[in-house]
Amino acid sequence: MHQSHNLCENMASPVGCEHYVRSCLLKAPCCGKLYVCRLCHDAEENHEMDRFKVREVQCSECQTVQEAQQTCQQCNVNFGEYYCDICHLFDKNKKQYHCLPCGICRIGPREKYFHCEKCNLCLAQDLRGNHKCVENVSRQNCPVCMEDIHTSRIGAHVLPCGHLLHKTCFDDMVRTGAYRCPLCMHSACSMEYHWKQIDKEISLSPMPTEYQGATVKILCNDCQTHCTVPFHVLGMKCTGCGSYNTAQDGGLIQQQQGGEQQQEEQQQQGDEEEEQQQEEEEEEQQQQQEEEQQEEEEQEDIETDTEPEQPPTPH
Repeated sequence: MHQSHNLCENMASPVGCEHYVRSCLLKAPCCGKLYVCRLCHDAEENHEMDRFKVREVQCSECQTVQEAQQTCQQCNVNFGEYYCDICHLFDKNKKQYHCLPCGICRIGPREKYFHCEKCNLCLAQDLRGNHKCVENVSRQNCPVCMEDIHTSRIGAHVLPCGHLLHKTCFDDMVRTGAYRCPLCMHSACSMEYHWKQIDKEISLSPMPTEYQGATVKILCNDCQTHCTVPFHVLGMKCTGCGSYNTAQDGGLIQQQQGGEQQQEEQQQQGDEEEEQQQEEEEEEQQQQQEEEQQEEEEQEDIETDTEPEQPPTPH
């Protein structure tokens, strides 16, 4: 039967390693060597210690090798303020508790955490019903350092998309200006203030004339919306959620259509000018013909007036 205990009395002077405070050494079930903890063992050996198979420990005070338990059977020294007889974890009291579904001990207190069955890990109570579940998410390695998350002593950070990072990896990522989940590209934190700053920068930075009116198709990494928006080198804003965490889907489309439209308009204007010129030429030609005809008629009238009279025809 599983037992975990928190005891402070009769502790030996603080000993242990950089990982844990304890007054015993673990006898590795794999190689039989004595180490303060499994992490110290794994750092020195070319294999890993299975914490669940530990059966014996050695007291740091009297050096008695004995069955794994919290109190030395020889000198009654407590090996650790906290002890779990499943994980064989000895440490100072950090309000630890053993989570059966997780299969390991967690730092508590227990009442501040709950186990999400779908995510398959313990989460803070304020995330109950307030997080996006990703099945068995803690069984995946951290996408930043590629190290294990589930059994890591480093705390995990839950991203809005539901994926996990080591807290230290998340802090490093944000510090370097990376704000997207390495797995799905969703924003890793609230970016509302940053989006407003980009709005201001774009309003103060008009695009060159040849790009004004140009549009592009984009995909939003935050809400998965496909939309067509104005092109700008500082960012393309999603019309669905207002995010600038977007990816361009293809080249400029409006610019090309605008060029074709301009060419068509120029062609149409040229045709109209040519037609107008042709009409003017026809009108000028018609006017010239009318003037020539009028001159001929006037000349005939003059000739008629000057012709000599003929004698009457004899009867």
